[in-house]
Amino acid sequence: MRHVSLQEAEENFSDLMSAAEGGETIIVEKAGKPVVRFEPAQKIARRPRRIGFLDGQMSVPDDFDTMCQEEIIALFEGRDELPR
Repeated sequence: MRHVSLQEAEENFSDLMSAAEGGETIIVEKAGKPVVRFEPAQKIARRPRRIGFLDGQMSVPDDFDTMCQEEIIALFEGRDELPR
């Protein structure tokens, strides 16, 4: 674990980031007190996606593409009265 001053961290930021990527932990200190820690990020293990897990639990209406078509057209045309 390496300790560096805030000024040194500002001057050598990319070098410190490279060191952290390589596995090193760097503590940045301000007035002798630790403020920030750079360390390698842990890789997040992703679960595989399950395809089709909602099969049969929902449905899409046959008129989905035309649902509320008249109301949408009325809104685009700026009509005050919407069809019911």
